[in-house]
Amino acid sequence: MCLECGCGLPGPTRIDGKPADEVPSPLVEGRGTPAYPHAHGYDPHDHDHIHDHDHTHDPHDHDHIHDHDHIHDHDHIHDHDHTHDPHDHDHRRIDVHQAIFTANDRLAERNRGFFRGMDVFVLNVVSSPGSGKTMLLTRTIEALGADARVGVIVGDLETDNDARRLRTTGAPVVQISTGTLCHLDAEMVARAVGGMDLRALDILVIENVGNLVCPSGFDLGEDLRVALLSVTEGEDKPLKYPPLFRFADAVIVSKADLAVACEFDRDAALANVRRVNPRADVFEVSAKTGQGIDAWCDYLSRLRGERGSLRP
Repeated sequence: MCLECGCGLPGPTRIDGKPADEVPSPLVEGRGTPAYPHAHGYDPHDHDHIHDHDHTHDPHDHDHIHDHDHIHDHDHIHDHDHTHDPHDHDHRRIDVHQAIFTANDRLAERNRGFFRGMDVFVLNVVSSPGSGKTMLLTRTIEALGADARVGVIVGDLETDNDARRLRTTGAPVVQISTGTLCHLDAEMVARAVGGMDLRALDILVIENVGNLVCPSGFDLGEDLRVALLSVTEGEDKPLKYPPLFRFADAVIVSKADLAVACEFDRDAALANVRRVNPRADVFEVSAKTGQGIDAWCDYLSRLRGERGSLRP
């Protein structure tokens, strides 16, 4: 387990203050069709909802496993018919029969198919703490206005401060408090959406826990993964934490209004992003001044349009 970053000390995870394991989710618990509350019109037998997405991050490509020295617990059986002395470390054998992220990836695919059936475009926004995710989302919701109905799932270890700020926009918001876990996973998201009216949404934004390492390894079922790089963090963050940026579909350089004060080397930062991920769409944004917000919102609207609507 991930003792250094807190993953080895799980929970208790709460969703809007309620223990997560008390929030029902058929997708998690395998109790039949994904009959989420408010999921009106969803036909589990209508396979036209199966997603068709072009992710730059492959949830089954485990080269993206986050780069810190720990092992996450996973269910596997190692059945070997030889005798060994448990104190003899020179002859210890470990048989791994399934990938570490298999369970998460399977549920993420269920999430993705469900979101597609609900015709909701889903973003997973990842970054370090304090990079400006919440303010960016606030401005995004306000700028989209009536053009897109947005809901938000917010992930933090504790407090609902960001959720309360986002609710001032009028958007429906669900808070996931992870306790000590430094990332969201597909199960948390599957439980959180149970309390949302997805038929009333066009876009669902998942604001991930502020962390540059662990969230990069967990597929949540999103259509678009967005990584933020604040000008206050320095130009070399993409090189120091490549998984976060390598598996992003879009990179936002945030707090652009502070670039001069921070002596931010724009050219070097963009070159570093391109070095790690030449395919990512890059936006330079200031949520404070509004710089780049229109271009960002136009991008989201275009992607939604290209995917097409399943609603009548």
